[in-house]
Amino acid sequence: MTNLDSLAAARSLPRRRLGRTYMHPSVISLGGVGLGGMYGPTTDDEAVSTIHHALDLGINYVDTSPLYLESERRFGKALEGIPRDRYYLSTKMGTHPARRQDYSAEGTRWSIENSLQLLGVSYVDLLMVHDPADIESPLAPGAAFDVLHEYKKQGVCGAVGMGQRNHDFHRRAIDAGKVDVILTFADYNLVRQTAASLIDHAASAGVGVILAQAVLAGLLAGPDPATDERLRSHPDFAAARRWWEWSRDRDVPLLAVALQYVLRNPHISCILVGAKTPQEIEANITAISTPLPEGIWNEVDAMIARQ
Repeated sequence: MTNLDSLAAARSLPRRRLGRTYMHPSVISLGGVGLGGMYGPTTDDEAVSTIHHALDLGINYVDTSPLYLESERRFGKALEGIPRDRYYLSTKMGTHPARRQDYSAEGTRWSIENSLQLLGVSYVDLLMVHDPADIESPLAPGAAFDVLHEYKKQGVCGAVGMGQRNHDFHRRAIDAGKVDVILTFADYNLVRQTAASLIDHAASAGVGVILAQAVLAGLLAGPDPATDERLRSHPDFAAARRWWEWSRDRDVPLLAVALQYVLRNPHISCILVGAKTPQEIEANITAISTPLPEGIWNEVDAMIARQ
């Protein structure tokens, strides 16, 4: 992708409203897992360059967490001096290594104040409860969700959400009226669509949906996953490699099919991608606008039905 192509893609990068919030994130947005070093080593300079390139190409939503190693600090470094109205920013609580699974009021405040300091901001657009082992702890009176809603009233955050995988936990939080947004991952993609009913449930309640792992941590990113030792040990390796073979046989780019499949669902506001380099950012933006053969979705639906 040339620089001119990148700029053209940026100008046309679609945005969707995130539930009933004021946010309209770009449909491809930047998650901080890879930038923090969880997908292998990366440097501060590499991370900053990737974040800047994402913003330059029209991505306007970035997400991080205390769990993602160096991610919050690196986002703070990259975002310093950039006008705050150029991006939406989210972070999470409950997974800081020093206070893991601490959803008490004191633990919640400690985590958020630490995140704001690392990020170098006075507010974030979305604060999320992250990866609770049980839903009762953050839902308890005076605990994490109540504290996050206090921060929302104070203007420290614009919306409250939860990021984790358990669908029942998401439903409980939605039905309790505690979340404006959910972040679900790994369960709505070419390999697995078990989050479909959860996404519909969220939409019916006016709750925004952010999706992560649309390419299953790289399994559906395009290259043959059999060539990557990390991917060969993934529990979804066999199913993902069938998709790689399918795309190879049809000469269609797997990354484009994977991302466009997810974005066919109008209830998904944006896909978080864990890009580590400017080139990966460009590849994801290109993929969502890559023309695909006529009738490809009938083939995709048939493949999904068979699996």
